Amino acid sequence: MGSNSLKNPLLFSDEVEPGYVKHSSFLKSSVKWGLKIVMWVIFIAWVGVIFLYPGEIGSQLVEKIINATNGSVFGTSGSLFLVFSAPILLIAILAVAHLIISGEHVFEKSKSSKKPRFRLWTFPVLVDGPFGVVSAAEFIGITLFVVFIIWAMYAYTLRNISLLTLFDISSSETGRFMLELTGLRCGMLGLLCLIFLFLPVSRGSLLLRLIDIPFEHATRYHVWLGHLTMMLFTLHGLFYVIGWAMNGTLVKELLEWKRVGIANLPGVISLLAGLFMWVTSLHPVRKDYFELFFYTHQLYVVFVVFLALHVGDFVFSIVAGAIFIFMLDRFLRFCQSRTKVDVLSAKCLPCGTVELVLSKPQSLQYNALNFIFLQVRELSWLQWHPFSVSSSPLDSKHHLAILIKVLGGWTARLRDSILSMSEPELSKTTITASVEGPYGHETPYHLMYENLILVAGGIGISPFLAILSDILHRVSDGKPCLPRKILVVWAVKKSDELPLLSSIDMESICPFFSNKINLEIDIYVTRESGPSMEEGKVHVASSSSCPFSGRSMSPLVGTGNNVWSGLYVIISTVGFIVLMALLRIFYIKPYNVSTWWYLGLLFIACMVMSVVIFGGLVIGLWHLWDKKASANDKDEDIDRIKVESTPSYGPVEDKDLTQNNPESSTIIQYGTRPDFKEIFASTSRKWGNVDVGVLVCGPPTLQSSVAKEIRSHNIRRQKHDTIFHFNSHSFDL
Repeated sequence: MGSNSLKNPLLFSDEVEPGYVKHSSFLKSSVKWGLKIVMWVIFIAWVGVIFLYPGEIGSQLVEKIINATNGSVFGTSGSLFLVFSAPILLIAILAVAHLIISGEHVFEKSKSSKKPRFRLWTFPVLVDGPFGVVSAAEFIGITLFVVFIIWAMYAYTLRNISLLTLFDISSSETGRFMLELTGLRCGMLGLLCLIFLFLPVSRGSLLLRLIDIPFEHATRYHVWLGHLTMMLFTLHGLFYVIGWAMNGTLVKELLEWKRVGIANLPGVISLLAGLFMWVTSLHPVRKDYFELFFYTHQLYVVFVVFLALHVGDFVFSIVAGAIFIFMLDRFLRFCQSRTKVDVLSAKCLPCGTVELVLSKPQSLQYNALNFIFLQVRELSWLQWHPFSVSSSPLDSKHHLAILIKVLGGWTARLRDSILSMSEPELSKTTITASVEGPYGHETPYHLMYENLILVAGGIGISPFLAILSDILHRVSDGKPCLPRKILVVWAVKKSDELPLLSSIDMESICPFFSNKINLEIDIYVTRESGPSMEEGKVHVASSSSCPFSGRSMSPLVGTGNNVWSGLYVIISTVGFIVLMALLRIFYIKPYNVSTWWYLGLLFIACMVMSVVIFGGLVIGLWHLWDKKASANDKDEDIDRIKVESTPSYGPVEDKDLTQNNPESSTIIQYGTRPDFKEIFASTSRKWGNVDVGVLVCGPPTLQSSVAKEIRSHNIRRQKHDTIFHFNSHSFDL
């Protein structure tokens, strides 16, 4: 099963490409820049403490902070929380203010144009290898992490050697002592990496929205950090196991559950859960046994809970901030996914693609770069799959569409379910869907390049249908939109996929659009030597118009209303602090509770309760507010949904694409693959000294091919040549 989305080159959501200026008052801009500076200072200081902590200087700095603050009601755990977890929560809270002030993106063309220039987020440095396509900014991040790991191991080794001089240890015991010390250091280093592990997988996180990195791309960072973290935790356990075996106390140590101190057995359970997740997440296993990967990854609950029991509250507080942000996101997603969503129509296209049109409330906003997670309860109650939207938000305020390529068991069952529905049964049978999202970019950056190249492979055309529709709507309505030169390069295996592009009636959306947009479409049919004998014949798509019952997607999503999502984060965080204070004042201190694993359990229980109680209260009020706000136009919405969803069904004709879009230049080539070197050279000659946004949706091999040519072209470019900016990502499920 496949779905594709895109990666944004921008660091912050209000940074725009040359050629655009953003309307905002001086005061508004000043406040935004002030917030940015404060957040950057906090972030740099936080990362600096983490980086220095393995060494003597960092360790002494943290110790001074602990000595200065551990007299509070929160004790040592509160001090460590202040150093390692509070900064990221504070940045998330400041991000609320930044996103609210930023508001909706409104752009206009700038009077002055800048020369094309390189950007760290869009210049591919590595195009082959275990990391896939890596931009310059990502390469810098990887390098810094590698430097951190090398430095940390070096600093910890020096500290281990210095500890040998403080104890009277026989030479026979020195090896075992060093093994256990090294295991301890690996465990601490794993915790420092664990701080960052949960941040990329918080889909609607304010932090991801702040830096405008969508979840589907941030997942790569989670994968990289997951490998590193589990390698360190595995070494942590392995060194201890070897040391205990050398001492002849292996079984005793493994089963030990201390009242005061590190509890070994919970650590063993946590490590085993982590190993199961790690092994089943490896690419060969995930690719061939996705369901095994999906189900075993739910062991993260066991991993986190038993980690807290293993190390106690004060050590667990080091990673609590990032885990708390993940818990906030997970609970909000849970609440949104409980809503059943009407499938307004379901269509099976002749090429083996399914189109679903889903009902959404007018208040739920999205853009053409977004994607959703979909569950169909008739197929599975547990499986959620990501799909890019194939419709523009300007197509309708009341629905969105997705295209699903039949490539696996789940999608095959979905297609069979739609095909098995006969007309008389439609009034009684429905597809019960649940949706999480939409997620994706804050900034519609496809509108910020005057020159666009859209490269798609197979079903990768899906998000580009949304982009093309969005651009045409904006040009027709006179809304801000920079693209004027667009080249679509689409590679498909067989010609039966070509009608997907014909699903956009460009002439209907924007009459005479060729007067304003230069649109070229180059299609490569790789596994056919010529047009099919059936080309031009009418193929009927099996479609089902499902009854509308007024059930739309829930607006309870982290990427939704900024005020409510901000209140959710702030009140939940304050609630957690209040619960911890009350717990320590009225229970832990009066009753002298000192059992480490029990304190760890109470700590994580407070995290869960604050999210459910305080966060749940905000979610309930949010739901009531949205319900009241949408009640006024409910009848209008129902009428419009019925009108808008009716005309999209019927026969699908495998016809000449130029008949449907006569004003676009469409060329279809058979039996060949796109030569990106020639494509980019030709584009450079035609478009001249400009920035070109290259958006790629397709398999990793396609991404690598495009990135390799972009890198080569940009390196060897002449003084007055084009600069191409590479942006891509695709799911591999």
